[in-house]
Amino acid sequence: MAASHVSTHVLDSATGRPAAGIAVVLESAAGTRLAAAVTDSDGRANGLGPERLEPGTYRLVFATGDYFGARGQETFFPEVGIVFRVAADAGHYHVPLLLSPFAYSTYRGS
Repeated sequence: MAASHVSTHVLDSATGRPAAGIAVVLESAAGTRLAAAVTDSDGRANGLGPERLEPGTYRLVFATGDYFGARGQETFFPEVGIVFRVAADAGHYHVPLLLSPFAYSTYRGS
């Protein structure tokens, strides 16, 4: 299987553990669904999308409400959407998500 241009890693900062079982969708700027994955036992979704993306704006949508609901936890964010820009020839994009029931943060990883 070819490597995807985008990957993610979700950590549940409230528990200090990887967040397994979170559905993640990669969308174009127009909202077209390009790929979907579910985080593995290490909180990673490595096979998310095509090997190459055209330069432009994309969005990762994380089903955080389902994740917390399955644990019987209330959350303020039923989903988290991260919009990011892909530049020409900028290499792989790793977009981690640090998550808790009432806050989240992200950054461009490596």
